[in-house]
Amino acid sequence: MNHAENQADTNASQQPPVRPRRFTGLAKSLVSIVLLVGVFSLGIGVGNGGVSFSRAVGDNNDLPTSLDFSSVDTLYRKLRTTYDGKLDEQALVDGMRRGLVEAAGDPYTQFFSSSEADEFESQLSGSFSGIGAELATGEDGEITVVSPISGFPAEKAGLRAKDIILTVDGESITGMNLDKAVSKIRGEKGTEVTLEILRGTERKTLKIVRDNINIPSVTHKIEDGIGYLEVSRFWTDTASLMRDAADEFKKANVRGVVLDLRGNPGGSLEASVDAASLWLPKGAVVLEEKRGGEVVETYKASGNNPLQGMKTIVLINGGSASASEILAGALADNKVATLVGEKSYGKGSVQQILPLSDGAQVKITFARWFTPGGKNIDKEGIEPAVKVELTEEDFAAGRDPQQDRAVELIKQ
Repeated sequence: MNHAENQADTNASQQPPVRPRRFTGLAKSLVSIVLLVGVFSLGIGVGNGGVSFSRAVGDNNDLPTSLDFSSVDTLYRKLRTTYDGKLDEQALVDGMRRGLVEAAGDPYTQFFSSSEADEFESQLSGSFSGIGAELATGEDGEITVVSPISGFPAEKAGLRAKDIILTVDGESITGMNLDKAVSKIRGEKGTEVTLEILRGTERKTLKIVRDNINIPSVTHKIEDGIGYLEVSRFWTDTASLMRDAADEFKKANVRGVVLDLRGNPGGSLEASVDAASLWLPKGAVVLEEKRGGEVVETYKASGNNPLQGMKTIVLINGGSASASEILAGALADNKVATLVGEKSYGKGSVQQILPLSDGAQVKITFARWFTPGGKNIDKEGIEPAVKVELTEEDFAAGRDPQQDRAVELIKQ
């Protein structure tokens, strides 16, 4: 899937508001889902200007500025003196912090221990070892597949978007913390993991051999006078790679562009804004961010737009989430592209990752984003103008009716 930079948690309230760094390093803000194992956690939205975490927002104004932890100390003393086994001090502290964050009840607000933060950062680079799938926690606490990553073990083994993972190597993960479930699925290259999944009403067992996952964020080609642009995620290099492709398309005088965002779980908010600028006139609204119902920032197109006026079809499906929904929504609402495929995932929140004093991190939902038409798509997704389903039979036969329909529309 960015984090927003701020001061350490111990002194954030004493500092003036800090404008988040525009997605680099480990204190950033993103928009996306959880990609883990081969699934990383892109679910963060980039930068919100001047947002301060020194005061509560909206429904949290009535909470105290600090909590009374005397009951926690009492519980710790009882555990320390009574428990028959070895306790780990750091594990206890991390468990306490993790529980505090999970009490927010938001699947995108998460605590990362120091080691988890390091692992998360390495995954965000787009290179890791695992099965190659994006996962998220469903409304009922189930571990759900957002999308398998094209060309990697999960997809090849038959894992599909919206599959619910029931067990990992025979152990139930239903109701399990997402990070813990991910750690069980992730593993070294060449090792095998067995997943029991629920697809609709049917249970299936898949054996998947883990591999190194290296994902180019952008691929493109020109074929029969049409430019094809596939974006797998929005990352630090995505906008520049998309611009290179756009310049090539313009020089070749292509008759139209097929932008494929299927299975794209999101990533950097600002990368999606830069991408939208390739099509939009300067000053066109790409999205608005709101906190507590108030607009805190409006993102607009930069005006560097080699694809302005180019006939464009955008492919989306249930694996298109967050930053990819921002791009699709911006192009559709500004009436510069037609959406084809299936309803998108529906993630309309933005997260910031803030560093803690010991190398740990906390990822916090700090805003909601809205399309230029004023819609927040959280849990609803974006409906394509032209609905085309890609069935299991199509997939098995190597057919792509969604792309075929996009090409038809370009040629009309």
